Amino acid sequence: MKKKILAAIMAATMVLALTACGGKEPAADPTEAPVADAPADETVDEPADEPTDELIKVGIINNDPNESGYRTANVNDLQAKFTKENGYDASFAYSLKNDEQITAAQKFITDGVDYLLLSAADVAGWDSTLQSAKDAGIKVILFDRTIDADESLYEASIVSDMAKEGQQAVDWLLAQGKDDLKVVHIQGVMGSAAQIGRSGALDAAKEAGSLDIVEQQTAEWNAEKAQQIVQAVIDAGDEFNVVYAENDDMAKGACAALDKAGISYGVDGDVWIMGFDCNKFALENVLAGKWNYDGQCNPFQADYIDDIIKKLEAGETIAEKTIIMDEKGFDAATITQEDVDAYGI
Repeated sequence: MKKKILAAIMAATMVLALTACGGKEPAADPTEAPVADAPADETVDEPADEPTDELIKVGIINNDPNESGYRTANVNDLQAKFTKENGYDASFAYSLKNDEQITAAQKFITDGVDYLLLSAADVAGWDSTLQSAKDAGIKVILFDRTIDADESLYEASIVSDMAKEGQQAVDWLLAQGKDDLKVVHIQGVMGSAAQIGRSGALDAAKEAGSLDIVEQQTAEWNAEKAQQIVQAVIDAGDEFNVVYAENDDMAKGACAALDKAGISYGVDGDVWIMGFDCNKFALENVLAGKWNYDGQCNPFQADYIDDIIKKLEAGETIAEKTIIMDEKGFDAATITQEDVDAYGI
């Protein structure tokens, strides 16, 4: 009898000890009525895998990752930054077509993202979509490319100055003192900020009578299409001494056509080669004297965007609406191996 009483006392003591240490009671019978809210001073355990609601939800719209080496670096940079480990629930959409990007943006708005990050395929046509985002309380941040829209429709714009890139390149070309400049101009996707900016200075130089544009076509950032354009100019027998390609891949395609035709190019060649984006292979070609000039376009924008989002989440105001990244131009006469290592992508 004494043993039974002693066992009962020990069992009661263990229950009290478990309760005092925060031990959980057995789960309630699902058929019972719900229990009233716990007192404010009682700890309620949260499920271990719950905190997805704490993640910042972002929809990221970009151009095709295979568009160029620049774009691949840009996409990789964004994917590495906007992860769950860094506090984000990110969804990505890719297209070189404005209408497809707008459709993706509308879906992200319907999904209720917190932020819409946009590198637009075309500068025009975004007003109503961005207004819808604003009406839904979604903050828009532009990156890589500008658009023609009222500044009230987005929080900030982290971009390259494409017009400055083009002007730097054309200023370099005109400063070389080369007589009778005859240019094959290979353009990017028409209507994109990069194409408009990089074409503008060259068109202005033509209008001023400083150079002649023998051929001007879009290769849509594609090396193979650029090769076909240059091959057609060669086959037509048109004289030219400069290839001005609006990205490195297209410059590489142009060189393939020149190689096939046995036409020399570069510092000691008959044709000067100019590209943009500072892919490592391009800067190595400039260093070797095979290309003459390459303009930088900085693809690493994720840290800038992350910083802006953190400020907005903290309730801060973004003082500088447009953030323009510093960029350089490199020519064969002055480039160094250190430049290739530091700026090649």
